[in-house]
Amino acid sequence: MNNIFDIDELKNFDKEIFQDLFKNDKVRIERIVSHGQTTPENEWYDQNEDEWVILLQGEAKILFEDGENVSLSKGDYLQISAKRRHKVTFTSQNPPCIWLAIFS
Repeated sequence: MNNIFDIDELKNFDKEIFQDLFKNDKVRIERIVSHGQTTPENEWYDQNEDEWVILLQGEAKILFEDGENVSLSKGDYLQISAKRRHKVTFTSQNPPCIWLAIFS
């Protein structure tokens, strides 16, 4: 049995952690753990998949290329359409962010 909130085994918070929890031809479910990491300034996520993401712990901010800026707190979720360019501009360190992302 695994627990989505168990991050004790993650000793190195120097980089964001991406873990596939489930994956098949149609869907991918990923846990992301962020500890102050952000998207590099000159980079954008530009995914070919739709993404539904929920922030289970922590606080974060996502900036979309069109200028929309979204602040997320524990329990907040949003849908990001495929090819909608975005970047993470803030993630809390105490507590670290735990995200659940579903891609289809």
